[in-house]
Formats: sequence, C-alpha cells, structure tokens
Amino acid sequence: MSMIQTMDADGGEPLSLHQRILSDISERILSGAWAPGHRIPFEHELTAEYKCSRMTVNKALSQLAKAGLIERRRRSGSFVRRPQSQAAVLEIHDIRIEVEALGLPYRYERVARHKRRSSAEDRALLELDCNGPVLALECRHFAGKRPFAHEQRLINLAAVAEAANEEFFAVAPGPWLIARVPWSAAEHRIRAVAADRQIATALEIESGAPCLVVERRTWSAEHPVTHVRFTYAADSHTLVARFTPSQG
Repeated sequence: MSMIQTMDADGGEPLSLHQRILSDISERILSGAWAPGHRIPFEHELTAEYKCSRMTVNKALSQLAKAGLIERRRRSGSFVRRPQSQAAVLEIHDIRIEVEALGLPYRYERVARHKRRSSAEDRALLELDCNGPVLALECRHFAGKRPFAHEQRLINLAAVAEAANEEFFAVAPGPWLIARVPWSAAEHRIRAVAADRQIATALEIESGAPCLVVERRTWSAEHPVTHVRFTYAADSHTLVARFTPSQG
C-alpha cells in the first residue's frame, strides 16, 4: 500500500487539487508507467496542467518525496526514486512481501529449470557428500514493471524429492519450500559484487553496476535442502539486523 493517502474518488467527496496531484503522480509511479529515474514534470508545468498555485504543487511534491516515491534534486527537478526494500538479515522472507510492502505489484518469472546429477560446484554449495540429483532454477522477481531480484537456486532432490515434479511456473521456489519442508538451520552470506553480463541483463542494469548478493543455505534435520543466491541492484535493497545483549 502506498504511503500517500488520497480520498476515494468513487462515491466520496471530490479530490482537492493537492490530492489530485498526489493521486495522479503516485498512481503513475506505483503502476510502473513512470519507471525509476523518470523525470517528474517541472513545477511550472504541473502548475499549468492543474491550474493551481506553485505552492500547491510544491506541497504535493514534498509529500511524495517524504513518502520515498520521488527524489528532488536542486536545479535538476524531481525524479522517480528506485524503490528500496528492507529485509532482516537473519530471517527467511518472501520477496513478494518485500515488494508489496513498497506498494508495488509483484510478479514472478521462472527463467530456467534443469534437473541433473550434482556437479562438484553444486556439492560444495549444498555441502553434499555424494553426487545425488539436484534441481537448478533461475528466476526473476519484479516490483511493478522493473526487475527487483535475480534468483539462482539449487534444491537437493534427495531431501525434497517432490520438487523434481514441480515446474515452478506459477509459484516461486522459496515459498513452495517453506510450505513443505520445515527448516532447522540456515546460514546467510552477504557480499557486494559488480554485475556481470547475466546479472546486468536479468536486472536491466548496466554491466559492472554495484549489486548486493544474499546467499543462503538451509537444512532440515541436518540434511541440506537448498542453496539460493539472490542478487539485487545495490540501490534497491537494504539489510537490517537487530541484536540483543548476549547472556553470560
């Protein structure tokens, strides 16, 4: 849900000019019609379009900036801000929830699916002792019309045999696994990387652009279940951790 609150136009009182500007601009941003980086019309252009004072336009733009939807740059104008999510470092979370918390529509896309005997690299990532079967998945998660995260995942089919029959077209592998396999332990690794060609294409960013990578391994009753690597554009994601004092 957007942080911008406007009155319902259906059956309610007519929107004020200030509310109309807020509603029109936030709707274009949240629908993806105006992508991150898109320049908002200048104040004098909005003043002419809505036939209102510059003070009314400035008030609306200030509220949009406070809500995190736009960025105001002195002498350059106002621009749609890339949505930035926050995720707890030590939680196993659903990307859909992250995206919807930004007030943006979520979409998932399975890019590739391969069932194979585990390679040496697969076994190292999953910490497997033998070359059993694995399922390799590549997926993309969208916030509005823009790619939000790139997912590369391995599933240990010896631990989750039913995954071999799941195509993962309709549901992302993360929530599918959480619903079926109780996890007993997890390990997170976080690092910064420069986008290679594959990541740049998947996230629609420049090759070499800074990215944040979150890697996670999970176990169920000491059996490796999955290894996943999420890659985000660096300016779209924030990790948050909260700690309490240790005892003793």
